Amino acid sequence: MARQGLVTTVSSQAGTAAVVGWAGSVHDRLTGARALLDTFGRPGAEPSLPAGDFAAVLVYRDRVLLMRDEQARIPLFFRESGGRVTAASTSARGLGGAAELERRYFCRYLTGNMAQPHSQLSPFAGVHRVLGGEVVELSVTGQLRGRSILRARRAEALPAPPAEGLGLSAAGQVLRRALEQAVGRRLGGTTACHVSGGTDSTSVALLAARLLAEAESPSTDLVLLAGRFGGGELAGERPYLDEAIEAVRRHAPAARPLIIEADDVADFDDFQHHAGDSDEPHAHAFRAPFWSRLHAAAAELGCDTLLTGCGADPVVDTNPLHLHRLARSGRLRELTRQARARAAAGERGVREIVRTHVVQPTLPLAAERVTRLFHRGTVLGGLGNFTRPPWLRPGFARAHGYRAASIAESRFVFGSRPEESLYEAANYLAAPDPLSWRYAQQHGFFLSHPFLDPEVIATMRHLPTDPTSQVGRSKAVLRASMADLLPPRIRDRAAKIPFNELYVRGLRTHGGELIDLCRAARHPLIAEMFDVDTLCRAVREAQLGLGDSYSWDRMNGSLALVVWLERLGDQRAPVPGAAVPVIVGS
Repeated sequence: MARQGLVTTVSSQAGTAAVVGWAGSVHDRLTGARALLDTFGRPGAEPSLPAGDFAAVLVYRDRVLLMRDEQARIPLFFRESGGRVTAASTSARGLGGAAELERRYFCRYLTGNMAQPHSQLSPFAGVHRVLGGEVVELSVTGQLRGRSILRARRAEALPAPPAEGLGLSAAGQVLRRALEQAVGRRLGGTTACHVSGGTDSTSVALLAARLLAEAESPSTDLVLLAGRFGGGELAGERPYLDEAIEAVRRHAPAARPLIIEADDVADFDDFQHHAGDSDEPHAHAFRAPFWSRLHAAAAELGCDTLLTGCGADPVVDTNPLHLHRLARSGRLRELTRQARARAAAGERGVREIVRTHVVQPTLPLAAERVTRLFHRGTVLGGLGNFTRPPWLRPGFARAHGYRAASIAESRFVFGSRPEESLYEAANYLAAPDPLSWRYAQQHGFFLSHPFLDPEVIATMRHLPTDPTSQVGRSKAVLRASMADLLPPRIRDRAAKIPFNELYVRGLRTHGGELIDLCRAARHPLIAEMFDVDTLCRAVREAQLGLGDSYSWDRMNGSLALVVWLERLGDQRAPVPGAAVPVIVGS
C-alpha cells in the first residue's frame, strides 16, 4: 500500500487498485481504496459506488475496471482502437495530443452552459471519457467488454421522511444530517473552507467547525479562506464575510483566517494561460483568476482539501421546475396559483414565469428560436443555451452534428421531468473543477463540494415539494437546517452581490486583447469553425452591456476554445498526467 500525492495504490490477493483522489473519506484514503478494490472484486457482486471524489483503475486477474465517482470531479479517459483499450489517463491531451481532433466534440462543447464536460467525447479522436458514475470493464488484454452507469450510496439508506406532512423544520433536520455527513467525510489533515459571507459557504464552514469541536481528539486543522474586496460593489460583502469568520471561530477558535485581497483581480486576466493550458477547453476559464489565487494560497498552507458552497443554488434552493410537473399532471389551477405567487414575490410577470419554467423546458430549442426573432440585428441578443451561436459557421455545424448535440444537451438539462433533471445537471453547472484539477497535481489537493454530494442531492429529491418550494424565500430548507448556527444577519439575507463587476472590469480591460487574439489566431480549425468577425462583434456588444449571462457564457466558451486551439501545438503548454497501460503485465 502506498500513497503518493493524489494517488493511492493498494494491492491484495484480489488485485491492485490505483485511486486518484479519495473514496469513502479524505482522512483515510488507504482504507477507502482497499474497500473499493475488495468490493468490486467479489464475484457476482452488484456494488454501488462509494461516496468520494475519485477516478480509479482496478486490475484483477480476469478483468480491468475503469471508474469515476458520480460527482465526476476528477477526469478519466481511455484510448481505444478497434474495440481494444491500450491506455488510461486523467489527461485527454496526454493520450491524444498527436491524434486527429474530434470535431463532434467541439459541437457538443459549444452548446449548453456547463462548467465541465459530461459526454463520452473528448477533443481527440479515439480518446473517450469515462462518465461520472460509470464503470468501464475490459479484459486483461484490453478488449472493451462493456460500460455501465452505477449510482453512489443514496439517501435511501437514511430513514425515509414521510411523503406528506413534513414541515419545514423537519425537512431541515433531514438535510442537516446529510450535509453533516457530506462535510465530515471531506475533512482532511488540513482543510480549507472557502468563506464568502453567503449562506452556502458559511454553512459548510460552520458544519466543519462544529464537527471538529465535537470530536474527542480532532486531527484536522481548519483554514478559512476568503477573497476580500475593499472597493466597488463587492465591498458590500465585507461585513457579511467578517461576521461569517467570527461565527466559525466561535466554534473552532483555532481556525486560521486566510484573507486574500482581491481588488486587483478581474475576469479574463492572463486568459491565454488559464484557457490555453487546460487539458481540454474550459468554458469558465474567464473566472479562473479569482479561483486560482485562492487555490494557490491554500496550497501554501499545505491544505489537502478545499471545501466550497458550490452547488447549493440548484440543489437546495426552490426548484421552480415543479411548475412543469403541475402542468404535466393537469393541475392547471395550482400552476396558476403558484405562478401568480412567484410573480408577486419577484419582478417578473406570470407569462414570463410560465414561459421560463413550463414552455421552455418542454420545447427548449423552439422557445430559443422564437426569442431570437425578437432580437434581430444583434449577435448576443436573445441567444440562449442551445441554439447555434451566430459565429459558428452553419456548414461546420451541419457537417459535425451540432443539431444532434443541441438536442442531446437540452434533454440532459431538462429531460422528460425537468424538476428531476435539474439535480442531474447541477453537478456540472458552476463548480470550477477543470481549473482545480489543472492545479491539483502541483498543489496536492482539489476542490470538493458538499452540496453536490450524492446523498445530499438524493435527500433533496426525496423531500416533499411544500417545504422546499416556499415562494419568496430562497433556500428555505437550508436556512431552517442551519438556524442554530448561522448568524441571523447571514441567515436572513435575501440576496448576495454577484461577481458582475469583475466581468465588466475584465471586458473593459481585456476586450481589445480578446479581439486581437481572435483575429491573429492561426489554427486551421478556428477559421473552419468560426466566423471570427462575428465573434469579435459579440465581444464588442458584451463590452457595451448587450446580451445577458446566457449569451455571455456562450461567447466566453468560444473565446476559451480559440485560445485552447492556438496553444494546442505550443510545446510550452504543460501536458498534465501520464498515459498508463491497462493491459495486465505490460
